[in-house]
Amino acid sequence: MGRRTSSGTSSGKPSGTSSRTSPGAAPREPSIAIVGSGFSGIGLAIGLKKAGFTDITIYEKAGGLGGVWRDNTYPGAACDAPSHLYSYSFEPKPDWTRRFAEQPEILSYLRHCADAYDLGPHFRFGTEVTQAEFQPAAGNWRLHTAAGERRDHDLLVTACGQLSNPAVPLIPGLEAFPGTVFHSARWDHDHDLRGKRVAVIGNGASAVQFVPLIAPDAADLTVFQMEAHWVSRKPDRVYPRWRKALNRRVPAVQKLSRLGIFLWFELLLNPALVTPRGRRALSAHIRALCSFTLRTVRDPALRRRLTPEYEPGCKRILTSSDYYEALNRPNVHVIDHPVTEVTPHGLRTADGEHFPADTVILATGFRSQDFVAPMRVIGLHGLELNAAWKDGARAYLGLAVNGFPNFFLMYGPNTNVGSGSIVHMLESQIAYIVQAARLLGRGNRSLDVRADVLDQFDSDAQRRLSTSVWNRGGCDSWYLDAERRNTNNWPGYMTGYRRRTRRLNPADYHVEESA
Repeated sequence: MGRRTSSGTSSGKPSGTSSRTSPGAAPREPSIAIVGSGFSGIGLAIGLKKAGFTDITIYEKAGGLGGVWRDNTYPGAACDAPSHLYSYSFEPKPDWTRRFAEQPEILSYLRHCADAYDLGPHFRFGTEVTQAEFQPAAGNWRLHTAAGERRDHDLLVTACGQLSNPAVPLIPGLEAFPGTVFHSARWDHDHDLRGKRVAVIGNGASAVQFVPLIAPDAADLTVFQMEAHWVSRKPDRVYPRWRKALNRRVPAVQKLSRLGIFLWFELLLNPALVTPRGRRALSAHIRALCSFTLRTVRDPALRRRLTPEYEPGCKRILTSSDYYEALNRPNVHVIDHPVTEVTPHGLRTADGEHFPADTVILATGFRSQDFVAPMRVIGLHGLELNAAWKDGARAYLGLAVNGFPNFFLMYGPNTNVGSGSIVHMLESQIAYIVQAARLLGRGNRSLDVRADVLDQFDSDAQRRLSTSVWNRGGCDSWYLDAERRNTNNWPGYMTGYRRRTRRLNPADYHVEESA
């Protein structure tokens, strides 16, 4: 059980902002809970161990590590960020087999990292945390598990990610469909698609990867397009043996490759997403790239239906070298009208047409604003995190929320990157949370980000986002909540985020010292 290492009662007022050990309070090692075992959770556990912390517990409701790379096993699942950048800087992998790694290799890499840093004893698999509540008198968090356990920890970090809870559309008749239904993130590998009439609802990042691979097997495949996407050719390639050997013998080669990819995203694509002048340049560039790819569609009418009306970059720009080719197949059909009903024998659309199907695959994305759901997080004065976020999710630097002491999120609100690698952002967050753990270890009892600091950060972030392509590009996306507030994306450069998180400023927090 996590140790309760702080005692005494709260005075109800912050006692200062010093990061030094409080008088009379001996340095201690805080007990740290991490919820989630994907790139975020594994990376943080490694960062904490490297900093000398040992009282770390990683809670994972599934039977193994990996997060989205454990769950998304659909055919063709792969990353759309280059492998050398989509990996920890402190644990390079010189022998990536291809430029854009596929799911099995990424999952294998995460398992390697866990083994290399001896994280095994810290995992608690098959343990779902259903509720966490801050205990002011003890200055720690009490975690409740689905099995009825209660465990106390000084520091709580949720590493659940933005793409962990599949979004299932509320379509009448879907639950009663007698055929097979599954979400792409919960692929049913026991269901043979050969000779089946398959309906795919959605045409986003997952669909463009698996549709080309299942199309040859299906007797009939109907893609219900929710909205056209900009799709460019994927510049993928297999790395030859000599390149992997060179990476291993001369590590600087791989580092230079990683740096080059980073600079491409940071200096060329990111400015184009967040500045009006850059948006015009991006629009022309992406339109040219995607128009070239779109020429592979032979039917002119279909090409027009596949051409988006919104500004490039407003939604995630997809990459695929075979999606459009798959749409040329005689057994593949693209439907623009939304699905309004699932019948016992197929799907009906808004124009009244019925499409026979015996298999329905939901490629409908994720509930990206559910940063910690379904777990309940209860802070000071019984305030639940979802209630604190009733007007939209927000956190200081995407990490800390006022009223929730000793609590941090990873890949939280406004930390997604429209261009680049989330792993770079995660490493910034890891360094910041390690500093928070050190502050707690120096005799400080609790850290609670100040309300004015959070308000100022959020106001500035939303102001900067207001001119971005995500907010002004004329589309609906998972970056925006129901009120069209951008809750997900970082409004600037990855280097800017690294600079903001390089040093935890105790003055940004109410720091309560131990009694």
